[in-house]
Amino acid sequence: QFARHIKKSEGQKTPKVELQISIYGVKILDPKTKEVQHNCQLHRISFCADDKTDKRIFTFICKDSESHKHLCYVFDSEKCAEEITLTIGQAFDLAYRKFLESGGKDVETRKQIAGLQKRIQELETENAELKNKVQDLENQLRITQVHAPPAGSVTPKSPSTDIFDMVPFSPISPQSSTPTRNGTQPPPVPSRSTEIKRDLFGAEPFDPFSCGAGDFPPDIQSKLDEMQEGFKMGLTLEGTVFCLDPLDSRC
Repeated sequence: QFARHIKKSEGQKTPKVELQISIYGVKILDPKTKEVQHNCQLHRISFCADDKTDKRIFTFICKDSESHKHLCYVFDSEKCAEEITLTIGQAFDLAYRKFLESGGKDVETRKQIAGLQKRIQELETENAELKNKVQDLENQLRITQVHAPPAGSVTPKSPSTDIFDMVPFSPISPQSSTPTRNGTQPPPVPSRSTEIKRDLFGAEPFDPFSCGAGDFPPDIQSKLDEMQEGFKMGLTLEGTVFCLDPLDSRC
C-alpha cells in the first residue's frame, strides 16, 4: 500500500496484467499481447491470502524453479481480491482430487514432461552452438585452401649464374630446358643408352665419355706415354717400329 501511494504521488502507473488460474498453476500474462510473463506452478505456491482491510490487494508466495528463491507476488485488483484468493483455493482442491484419482501418476507425468522439455531446450541451445562452431571451422578451412598453393606444385628455383651470366655446368644435374640468351633452345643432348652395343666384330665401340686412363692396361699406357714423348723429339712411325731418325733439314 505504501509503495502504491509513492508511485501515485510520482505519477507512475502500476502495469496491468491478466491472470489465468487452473489446476496446473497461475499464469501472469500481458493483457494485450497475451505473452506469459510468469508461470507459477501450483505445487510451488506455498501461501495465498488477501488483505482483510483492503479489498483490492491479494498476494501469494511461489518458489522460483531456477533460483530456488521464494518470491512474493502482490496484486492490486478492482475490489475482487477475495474472489481471486478463493479461486486459487479451489484450484488447489481440484488438483488434490485429481491427484487422488490418478494415484499421483499425473503429477509425476507432468514433472517428467517438464524435465524433458527443459532438456530439449538445453540440447537445442547446445546444437545451435555446435552448428556455429562447425560453420566457423568451414570458413577457416575455405580461407586456408584459397591461400595455400595447390598440392604437388613446386616453385622452380632459378639456377645460380657466374660472372658471365651463364649457368655453371654440372655433370649430375638433369637436362634443363632453359632457353639461351638469344631466346633459342639449346641443342638436345643425346641420351646414353645403358645397353652396351657392339660392332660387327663383336668389339665394344670407343666411348670418350666412359673411358679413362684407368681403362688401359699398364703396358699400353706406358707405350702411349713413350709415343707422346717420341713425337715431341721427332719420332717417325714406320709400320709398328719406332725409330729416332734425324729429321731432314730440307723438310
